[in-house]
This record gives sequence, structure tokens and C-alpha cells, in this order.
Amino acid sequence: MTDSSLLRTSARALLGDTPSRDYSSKLKAFNAFAEPELRRVIGGLNLSPGMHVLDAGCGTGEALSWLREMIEPNGTVVGVDLSAAHLDAARRHLQPGVTLLQSDLLGPPLPVQGFDFIWCVNTINHLRDPLQGISRLVSMLRPGGRVALGQSSLLPDMYFAWDARLERLTNEAVRRYYRERYGLEERDLTAVRALHGLLRRASLRDVTVRTLVIERTAPLEPADRAYLLDAIFRQTWGERLRPYLPPSDYAELSALCDPAHAQFALRRADFHFLQTFTVAVAEI
Repeated sequence: MTDSSLLRTSARALLGDTPSRDYSSKLKAFNAFAEPELRRVIGGLNLSPGMHVLDAGCGTGEALSWLREMIEPNGTVVGVDLSAAHLDAARRHLQPGVTLLQSDLLGPPLPVQGFDFIWCVNTINHLRDPLQGISRLVSMLRPGGRVALGQSSLLPDMYFAWDARLERLTNEAVRRYYRERYGLEERDLTAVRALHGLLRRASLRDVTVRTLVIERTAPLEPADRAYLLDAIFRQTWGERLRPYLPPSDYAELSALCDPAHAQFALRRADFHFLQTFTVAVAEI
């Protein structure tokens, strides 16, 4: 299902999202990588059978089944995403009791006060006005309903435990790339750090925030290796960072990210990775 709001997304999307944009491989890799931690978070949200749940920005849909498990046998889950490719991927493992809709988050064809719980992960950061997005989600909650906003990496990730300098330069290069590509300022990229304050500004109550660490050490499981190599080393970094690093640092980073190189980071016995995941929950 689509609506006319899909044609107006570019003006309110911070990171250039459109209905045709495809993050599928990156989303699937992240969900496989972080599944243990995400399931643990969902398991602690006190969902109960019979609830009506919305996954706002459902991506490739892995969390839909995790949410469905918590509200069986007679609950329902609706997944909404802007990208047609993401929804195509989600349909491949669609379960009974789960519905998918294509829409802009700010204008989905969903009922006001239609849900008991909304799960929204790594989505609000794609909006130019996060508070507007949260207010739209709140309008879809029933009295007493709750919303959970999840966000990765509010604190800097650790990739190269043995080289803090190169890691810092790489993170700075990524931020410069995003600022220049999308015409952003530093505050645009960091506004989502204020999840706690955004929920309070939306007049929600019982706001709680919890940050957990996703930690991986060598030897890596296949899902961990795939996420770090494909989603980070190749898709997030790669050739796009060349203009933002001195040649010697770019060459060193390239060696660490190259499976064919003797210095490949993911083969090191001392490889140690840290990434934070923050979840803020509030009640209407």
C-alpha cells in the first residue's frame, strides 16, 4: 500500500531516504548480528498476549517475528517502512498475524489510537524533525500505550582497540562524509542523542532509558563477521572515505578492512568490538 505522502519524503528525510532506496543487505546484517541483544530488550518490555503492536520503520522485518512471539496467540503486529525493497525482504518471512504497509513515517495510513505498543528502532534519526516523528507515533497509541525508541551508537563504537587514533580519524571522516553529502551540520547528526528529552517534550510519562553494550571479541561468529565486513568496512567506510583521510591513514584503514591483507582486522586474535544500543520507553 502506498499513499501520496511518499512523493514528499525528500523534504523531511534527513539522510536522503526515498521509497526506492535500498538498505536491505545492511539491515539484515545488523539484525542477524544484534539479534541476541535485540531479543533481550524486547523480552524485557512486558508485552503480553493480545496486544496490537506497530513496528515503525520495520526495515527487512526480522523484529516482526520477535514481537509476534511476545503477543501470541491473538495479538497483531503491523510493520511500516518507506522502502519497497525493505518490505519485499520482510515478506519473505511473513507470519500469520503480521501486516506490512509502505508509507512515510509521518503519514502512515494507520488508525489514531490503534496500538498498545510501538517499537521504533534506528528510524527517528532519519527525520529532520525527530519530535514531529515522535508526536506522530504518540497519536497512534491507545490510552496507556507505550512507545520504545531504539538507537544504535549514541556513544562512539570501538573497532580498533589497538589504534584509537585511526579509529577516531575514521569516525570523523564518516561524519564529514554525511555532512557534505546531505548538506548537514553537526547538530543535525547528533539531535537524536536526546531521546530522553524528546520523549519528555512529547508530554509522555514514566520515561526510562537504558543503554546496553553489544560486545564481540575474536573469534567472531559468522553473523558478526558479515556485519562488520560488509555493512561497516565495505558499505559505511570503503572508497567513500578516501577524500576525508590522509593517504597514509586511508591505506592503513584499507589494509585493516581487506580480507586478503595480512593485517585484516577481523583475523586478529586481539580483535575487540563495542557498540552501544539505547532504548528509551515512555507511556502516553
